[in-house]
Amino acid sequence: MTNGTAGVVSDLFIIGGGINGCGIARDATGRGLSVTLAEQGDLAQGTSSASTKLFHGGLRYLEYFEFRLVREALEERETLLVAMPHISWPMRFVLPLSPDMRFESETPTSRLLRWVMPWAKGRRPDWLIRLGLYLYDTMGGRKILPATRTLDLTRDPAGKPLKDKFRKAFEYSDCWVEDSRLVALNARDAAMRGARVMTRTRVTSAERRDGLWHVTTQGPHGTEHHQARALVNAGGPWVEDVIRNVARINSSEGVRLVRGSHIVTKRLFDHDRCYFFQGADGRIIFAIPYEQDFTLIGTTDKDHTGAPKDVHCTDEERDYLLAFASQYFAKPVTKDDVVWTYSGVRPLYNDGAKSATAATRDYVLSLDQTGAPLLNVFGGKITTYRRLAESALAKLAPFFPQAKPAWTARVPLPGGNFPHDGVAALIASLKAAHPFLTDYWAARLVRAYGTEAATILGNATTAEALGQDFGATLTEAEVRWLMAREYAVSAADVVWRRSKLGLRMTADQIERLDRFMAHDVGADAARAVSPAAE
Repeated sequence: MTNGTAGVVSDLFIIGGGINGCGIARDATGRGLSVTLAEQGDLAQGTSSASTKLFHGGLRYLEYFEFRLVREALEERETLLVAMPHISWPMRFVLPLSPDMRFESETPTSRLLRWVMPWAKGRRPDWLIRLGLYLYDTMGGRKILPATRTLDLTRDPAGKPLKDKFRKAFEYSDCWVEDSRLVALNARDAAMRGARVMTRTRVTSAERRDGLWHVTTQGPHGTEHHQARALVNAGGPWVEDVIRNVARINSSEGVRLVRGSHIVTKRLFDHDRCYFFQGADGRIIFAIPYEQDFTLIGTTDKDHTGAPKDVHCTDEERDYLLAFASQYFAKPVTKDDVVWTYSGVRPLYNDGAKSATAATRDYVLSLDQTGAPLLNVFGGKITTYRRLAESALAKLAPFFPQAKPAWTARVPLPGGNFPHDGVAALIASLKAAHPFLTDYWAARLVRAYGTEAATILGNATTAEALGQDFGATLTEAEVRWLMAREYAVSAADVVWRRSKLGLRMTADQIERLDRFMAHDVGADAARAVSPAAE
């Protein structure tokens, strides 16, 4: 048993190493607050690595009249693009129109339409969709992203993979983000600013005593005891469990667990645009170019009744997504096309909505002031994580008058200190300095590490100079970087969260990587509570 932090009082102790916890940690340390964060598994091991990987306003949320949520998310898209141009980028979305499609929907908009236009019988008129896209274009102060336009699918390449009946579409803008890398970079930035970030560390108890939170953790360093002036519960799907079983507080507030499943297939189309498909059941899915050689299709919305860790894409959900996509693609998508599936649990605030689809995606911050403050974080979207962090610090501001003002807007994450349209130039310069890189390899490194890709490669003039080759362009130099600076401990951390190289690597290659990481002398550094000195 150790008491390494006994007597040291942090301003904030944060439970949860997903995007909300790491985003709050970064914001708070940048304001001059001392922060300790504990994550029971790997960073982004839960919901934050299982998203649809979009920075988007949430076009369908307009049907629920969630205008504040959509406006805030739209405003954030370009703020985030500037701060992280290596791991986020603009994408164009193609929304095919079908005059014969009907929608079973109980949104406020559909109910209003049934009253105003009963003859429409469940249709979403083109003018209504175009109105929604007009709002989408204008609500968020768009400057970088191009506006909506109309496509003739009989002429545009986007129509080629689709059934002939789809002759017209709208094309609009949203953005892609590497969700797991976003979390890791926020954690790393927080640590560089002074936060103590502990992974593989479970909080076993938290209690108020003498005006402070006394927190006990169990992790690689044994049992540790911590003190903090405020506790932030960003446990994601475990947020309710933390309230009841860790802090032992009675609360009427709860979380609604909604499972979102995705399938990854062989590449289904040749262009780089995404599809936004509307289903007869009132839901929507995306079909997105993924990792250059694949297509990502998702997501589902199902209430999840099991433990948060027991989540996977069921055969029923897989078949639902396949059938949904096959309503649009000329060539049916079958289970033989599927190369991988993943699923995550969204911890939505339980607002009593009738269906999982209708439950609010907005975040709720609940402050308990019966003693040392406890801030519980419910819900949230990856797009609005930075705004959520600012709102969390605003809630806590009365307890920390010394805290500096908000600062994170457009401030680059590690590796993001280059222009938002400078990726091609960065790839070219990396290839010029290291001619052994293939186009794919150089692009992958820049899209993961930005300007830090050059640091990882150092003075290497050959691939062999980067150490062991684990396959799929993953080298020892990159693995050591991830272990020392991004908290990677196992092969899964590297090939399924810090990257998606697991789609390209064999089981034997992944196993060899796992052995290297477990036995390499640098493994102790990976288990450290802060990244190596920069």
